[in-house]
Amino acid sequence: MSTAATSSSLSPSDPAPAPATPSASAPPRSRGGETAAPRSPLDWRVRFAVLSLIWGFSFLFIKVGTQGYAPLQVTLGRMVFGAAVLVAVLVAKRERLPRDLRTWGHLAVAALFLNALPFSLFAYSELTIPSTLAGICNATSPLWGMVLSVVALSEDRPTRRRVAGLGLGFIGVLTVLGAWQGFSGTDPLGTLMALSAALCYPIGWIYVRRTLASSKHSSLSMSSAQLLLATLQLAVVTPLFTSLPTSFPVVPLLAIIALGALGTGLAFLLQYGLVGEVGPTTAQMVTYFVPVIATAAGVAVLGEDLSWNTPVGALIVLAGAALTQSRPRSPRQPRS
Repeated sequence: MSTAATSSSLSPSDPAPAPATPSASAPPRSRGGETAAPRSPLDWRVRFAVLSLIWGFSFLFIKVGTQGYAPLQVTLGRMVFGAAVLVAVLVAKRERLPRDLRTWGHLAVAALFLNALPFSLFAYSELTIPSTLAGICNATSPLWGMVLSVVALSEDRPTRRRVAGLGLGFIGVLTVLGAWQGFSGTDPLGTLMALSAALCYPIGWIYVRRTLASSKHSSLSMSSAQLLLATLQLAVVTPLFTSLPTSFPVVPLLAIIALGALGTGLAFLLQYGLVGEVGPTTAQMVTYFVPVIATAAGVAVLGEDLSWNTPVGALIVLAGAALTQSRPRSPRQPRS
């Protein structure tokens, strides 16, 4: 899940939005001499696996959180703890938040489409659909991204392979939903909210690409500001639609803390480090492990039902998403 507009999922120079994950969502790659992330003592494969697990379990955390708190409260808590982690690191590194109002204005829009709105939609969707289905719906984000980038970004032309990937991906969605059975067994509204959440990410990325591609602020600075703005947005909206909890169930509260501190805060730091070490193409491959882990977690931990069409459809969705992200190979230069 995408946390902020981060360089790891998609830099503003990339031809199309890359897959975004619920948990992840992050800020634009800076253009003004930002130094690469320092190399971690942990092997990048270990951090890649940890990031996959964190984002995969985020859908489980959402489901558990909504068992004790309202969806908007879950999302607000997620943003509070996620922003706290990034701000703490920002202070420790002695970096500053952006100063100009223009950047803050654009980040407010990014915060809405990359954090506040999709996170809230996922939380509401999991009131009526299993976490496994929510995780698979999240994997459709690059499919929406290809459609929107063709419409909104004139330089991003579709290829046969990418169009085939788009068609394959939506066949996968229909397979997951059991279209031949009349979509029986799935809640239409909950599924629509989860798919709409996945649609929010490429909308946010296209906006970021058009408005913040030349930003000279660091990814950490932009991410921290973006999460603070999303927290503020939810702090304004949540009291209007929910009442204060009469009790504070411990397990759902711990799930919200994990969702924010791990799935939003730590996940960005891991992703940012991976991009700096192995590059965005390898780092974004984590997206394809998320629905697999989300499905395994939902079935093993929450005891959710799993019919044959769910994993089969998920594999088709991932294959389609991979095709939409493919680029034609550059022609080889003749040897001299």
